Amino acid sequence: MSIQMENDYGKIDITNETIARIVGEATIECYGVVGMASRHQIRDGLTEILRKENFGKGVVVRNAGADTQIDLYIIVGYGTKITEVAYQVQSKVQYTLKKTLGMTIGSVNIYVQGVRVTNL
Repeated sequence: MSIQMENDYGKIDITNETIARIVGEATIECYGVVGMASRHQIRDGLTEILRKENFGKGVVVRNAGADTQIDLYIIVGYGTKITEVAYQVQSKVQYTLKKTLGMTIGSVNIYVQGVRVTNL
């Protein structure tokens, strides 16, 4: 699946994998996020074995008509306020996609899959 945009010069196709990588990188930069939870364990396990970075891990991009929705599966650090971390991630993802791709997202859904004790 891809998202198609059109401007004065022609058409632009942006794949969901590209959007997922941009969203994953923006998410990892947020305070309180210590990791992404995998939705595709076999594929992500092979990626880890091959030592390739996978910024799209834990990101699902869904196209529902003209609206695009993003589901994020994250792991937060112990002692952080989960609601603030989720709000920060939503804001950062919306801003990053608007800035880099010029697109607005209908919704950014956050699924906290775990809490990890780390030194933030």
